[in-house]
Amino acid sequence: MSSQTTTLQSSKNISMPRLLLHLEGLALLVSAVVIYSNQHFSWGAFALYLLAPDLAIIVYAINKRAGQIVYNIVHMTVFPLALAVYSILNTNSLGLQIALIWLAHIGMDRTVGYGFKYPGTFKETHFSRI
Repeated sequence: MSSQTTTLQSSKNISMPRLLLHLEGLALLVSAVVIYSNQHFSWGAFALYLLAPDLAIIVYAINKRAGQIVYNIVHMTVFPLALAVYSILNTNSLGLQIALIWLAHIGMDRTVGYGFKYPGTFKETHFSRI
């Protein structure tokens, strides 16, 4: 069996870890949207800023290594979760709104299979290695 055939077959089959990552992304997306809706935040702002974290791609176009680092940092859940906790503790509704949109973006990316970038091509992510 050639390596090309093996690659084609493996891309059709989703491994359990990969499936779990997709489901985890979906859970994050749904949770962020439900909480966002419960807070009665603006859906116009949600639509406008949902793709804002992907502006990190601009850095990638300038320098692949720096772009990979910036993209991965912006797509970590640690920072929007920290912002959400800080905002809740300090009754900062704008901070919570930003954190929820940010988390929804990360969840959306994970749901469709976009992940942390490895050095190399932009499409080589932790999803492609699973």
